[in-house]
Amino acid sequence: MRNTTSVPEIHFIQLSEDADLQMILFGLLLSMYILALFGNLLIILTVSSDSHLHTPMYFFLSNLSMVDIGFISTTVPRVIVDIQTHCPVISYVGCLTQMSLIIIFGCMDDMLLTVMAYDRFVAICHPLYYQVIMNPSRCCVLLLVCFLLSLVELVFHYVAVLSFSNNEDYIEISNFFCGPSEVLKLANFDTVTNNIVRFCMGTLFGLLPISGIIFSYFKIVSSIMRSSSSSGKHKAFSTCGSHLSVVCLFYGTAIGVYFTSSLSQSPGSYAVASVMYSVVTPVLNPFIYTLRNKDIKTALGKILSRSL
Repeated sequence: MRNTTSVPEIHFIQLSEDADLQMILFGLLLSMYILALFGNLLIILTVSSDSHLHTPMYFFLSNLSMVDIGFISTTVPRVIVDIQTHCPVISYVGCLTQMSLIIIFGCMDDMLLTVMAYDRFVAICHPLYYQVIMNPSRCCVLLLVCFLLSLVELVFHYVAVLSFSNNEDYIEISNFFCGPSEVLKLANFDTVTNNIVRFCMGTLFGLLPISGIIFSYFKIVSSIMRSSSSSGKHKAFSTCGSHLSVVCLFYGTAIGVYFTSSLSQSPGSYAVASVMYSVVTPVLNPFIYTLRNKDIKTALGKILSRSL
């Protein structure tokens, strides 16, 4: 049982021990955070203000932007404060709170990308039934399911961590935030059990959704290749290209970090990999969708022309 007379402190690793480099990281992280807020808020504003974008695809895109804002706001502000105070320490309760938010926003991101792949599958493979299948009620239900699944993942992690609580007063984790894979290390069960829990969680909430995405794109590509219209092929690939880019960036780094956290021998390289999916992805998402999407660019042009 946990020692009730002491509350453990959890220490993060620093992205760099060099004072000069820390100031560069401070400016870089701050600018990336502001850029992510601006870009994602711009997508939300654009989708909500243009009636032509009130479709299932853009409904999920605007929700993805909101989730990205929450995701990056859970990690980056804390890192910025730690760099300024030179005190990368968090309480046990604070660590569990941060882990909870990361799981909720991360799993929502995960599931929304899967739902968006399903939306593209229906739009391209079953265009005549698209409005019937992806009606507003079903879109809201899919969004609710994404949220409920994120809560289920959170409960699973809490059961794993709180059932085997670590009773040490000083804990150091090899990352700059309390990610789920790191918090699992706080549990004092053996390495084999830890890896089994990690594999089950990663398979259920990582590999299964990405399998759904792969299946959707397999059917999409098959349908596109059977089409005789070159303009239709180009439009379909253009529509799916943005989503596929984000999927590769997010899943490639997130799943890699989650499964290899117990194997990584270099905390610095592991933290850098974590930056890719927790910071870089929310920053790049708005630009990927904006630069590759004609509808978004047209709507942005209308907003700018009205404001000038």
